[in-house]
Amino acid sequence: MDYDVLIIGAGSAGLSAALTLGRCLRRVLVADGGPPRNEQSPGVHGFLTRDGIRPAELLRLGQEQLKPYDTVEVKCLQIDTLERQGRGFRATGHGTADDAPAVITARRVLLATGVSDILPPLPGFRELWGRGVLHCPYCHGWEVRHQPLAVYGQGRTVTGLALLVSRWSRDVIVVTNGPGHLSSNARRRLRREKIGIREEPIKGLVGTLGRDLRCIQFADGSELERAALFLHAPQHQRTPLAANLGARLNSKGAVWVDSKLHTSIAGLYAAGDTKPGTQQALLAAADGNHAAIVINESLTREECPR
Repeated sequence: MDYDVLIIGAGSAGLSAALTLGRCLRRVLVADGGPPRNEQSPGVHGFLTRDGIRPAELLRLGQEQLKPYDTVEVKCLQIDTLERQGRGFRATGHGTADDAPAVITARRVLLATGVSDILPPLPGFRELWGRGVLHCPYCHGWEVRHQPLAVYGQGRTVTGLALLVSRWSRDVIVVTNGPGHLSSNARRRLRREKIGIREEPIKGLVGTLGRDLRCIQFADGSELERAALFLHAPQHQRTPLAANLGARLNSKGAVWVDSKLHTSIAGLYAAGDTKPGTQQALLAAADGNHAAIVINESLTREECPR
């Protein structure tokens, strides 16, 4: 095999795993498939010693700190296929359009490719994503604290998120873009916290030149001024590699893993947003470290049989 471990994805999870495996003297290839999910965010928050750092700078530092470990390579490489080969894996991928296809073999594979968010097909959501339209109050709530906020969605999902966001601001309004499908109990809970509900159809969002939210425009012509809008957007895996191998997915499309981050495919692991769980850069980095330790010990048992 060319490598002990192929890490697919060069975000917080992938780079953290590469660091630990490099320190274990493992031959590692990190396939960097492109910009991270949080590329549009002005800062990564809640990351100890790096609070507020720009996403690109965090990853630059991560790659910089891999340089002393000469058994670790990072390549701009999009992995297209992944299949079993003996007790390991064979992957094919490509770099730029002019590059010949690459073929990589590895004893173990760690998927750290993450997810993509499916935003509402309304004007402004994609344009303001990461600045005026936000997904996580733990990541961004402090920056918009005590300001008028909106929470977008329907049903139980929007109810829970609105109640959570109300810890950062006492001026929160739920916008549902049509019938909110809110139970009587949900309406009671929102009313008790003085959270308003607007169920009119939405025309779109209006932002500033700095990509902050200025207001929500409704189809009837009215406007609601808000400083930011939170939503729990549906997601899908950024690559179909796990599914194509037959790996088990959960009901939300995340790659199922056990307590050791091992998928249902022998030798295939997943970390960060690729797997189920809370999605934060610091937790993804911890996942990568955990997966690297598990993988190194698995390889060691293979090399040192009883």
